[in-house]
Amino acid sequence: MLELIKSRRSIRRYQDKAVEQEKLDAILKSALMAPSSRGRRPWEFIVVNDREKIKKLSLCRGPSSRFLADAPLAVIVAAKGEIGSVWVEDASIAAAYMQLAAHSLGLGSCWIQVRDRAHDDKQTAEEYIREIVNIPGSLNVLCMLAVGYPAEEKPAHDEEKLLYDKIHYNRY
Repeated sequence: MLELIKSRRSIRRYQDKAVEQEKLDAILKSALMAPSSRGRRPWEFIVVNDREKIKKLSLCRGPSSRFLADAPLAVIVAAKGEIGSVWVEDASIAAAYMQLAAHSLGLGSCWIQVRDRAHDDKQTAEEYIREIVNIPGSLNVLCMLAVGYPAEEKPAHDEEKLLYDKIHYNRY
């Protein structure tokens, strides 16, 4: 697990190759097994593999989300906010599980932040995405994950460069 965490990096360039259904199923199962506050599981996952919809979704946040257009798969991570105040944390854990599962299967992924981000001066990124995939108003959109076979290589994290001074014991 530590090697998996060490080598997982955000991938923004993807091969033109579909993700196999069995790999997608494993990624989604990992999200469904993620812990959530009081076992409430407020999350919902919208899988998008329609290339035209992915291209539209890639415009949700201007240049910072455009790389999604070349990914074969997007997973929108949303949650029912009325279930509890920690929906952001619960959905974030599920998204991180999906990213680690994808990496373990030879896939790359990258988180695209949606919550509290703007599409343009008139619309939030969440509102924009909601219209494209018909997400009901009872759900809050946290992020989208771009998923696919990497078309770039990034080095693993260098343990010598980790910010160990950020760790404190018994007091700050």
